[in-house]
Amino acid sequence: MMWIQSCLRAVFAVLALGIVHTPATAANYPSHPVRMVVPYPPGGSADILARLIGEKLQGQLKQTIVVENRPGGGAIVGARSIVNAQADGYTLLLGTVSSHAMTPAVNTRAGYDPVADFTAIARIASMPFVLLVRPGLNVKSMKELIALAEKEPDALTYGSAGVGTSNHMAGALFNSRANTQMVHVPYRGSAPAMNALLAGEVDMMFDLVLTAAPHIKAGTVIALGTTDSKRSQFFPELPTLAEQGLEDYQVTAWFGLFGPADLPDAISDRLNSEINTTLSLPEIQNRLQQLGVEPEMDSTEAFREFVKAESAKWKAAVDESDIAVEN
Repeated sequence: MMWIQSCLRAVFAVLALGIVHTPATAANYPSHPVRMVVPYPPGGSADILARLIGEKLQGQLKQTIVVENRPGGGAIVGARSIVNAQADGYTLLLGTVSSHAMTPAVNTRAGYDPVADFTAIARIASMPFVLLVRPGLNVKSMKELIALAEKEPDALTYGSAGVGTSNHMAGALFNSRANTQMVHVPYRGSAPAMNALLAGEVDMMFDLVLTAAPHIKAGTVIALGTTDSKRSQFFPELPTLAEQGLEDYQVTAWFGLFGPADLPDAISDRLNSEINTTLSLPEIQNRLQQLGVEPEMDSTEAFREFVKAESAKWKAAVDESDIAVEN
């Protein structure tokens, strides 16, 4: 009997330690440097954004934020590195629409579930695309483009930075939503795809508003509309594609912070609050505007639902377009 009582006391002691341990860890978070993985090379939009946010965040958390670039496989290498990390808030990922919606949908060997294998912590920013056509196509609106595409199926072409990239997927979703059959022409990057559009080798392209802006202003391309649900701050006079009748069409290059699955709510809520505070700072908002991105402040719950919806949307678009690549 005494042996049983001793065993029970030991069990209760262990359980008590476990109950105390988790809140204490969350309350003391962070007690040492935090690693933020960027699944892209240095110098790109995700890397710049991670360092900008990380610099301010470490002041608020009173702990160092170490940005680590782990490119490869269209964001797969960096994303996979988070999946098996400890869910303690010390290993985070600066994820994107590619890493958490497009790439897992396109690549059958991505090796992770963008929803189940991660904790979505905070939405950070987004960049809209703009639908561009060559001037010689003689269309001035999205409706005119769709009418031309319906009149000449498989005749119109759109360029992209490669199979499975965001501007490819923007075109694939457009075909799906508008019921058109425009032909995809992949290039080795967005710059070559833009050069092809300028040279008249392709008829249209979806490009980020910031990089498209000089060509729009120069009149070397015609902008038909932007791809977000709201108008772009850079071209407020340009209607969205949704405004022009494609109501269920929305594409943005978005960025967000993720942790491994099962990250304690206390830690994810703390990080979400601190990031929203960072995004509200005037100097951060000014810098984001210079970079061509718009701050996106959401609750953890709203961001998680957003990621689920984006993942489902792009999976459906890939299935409808019969796109698949394997690395």
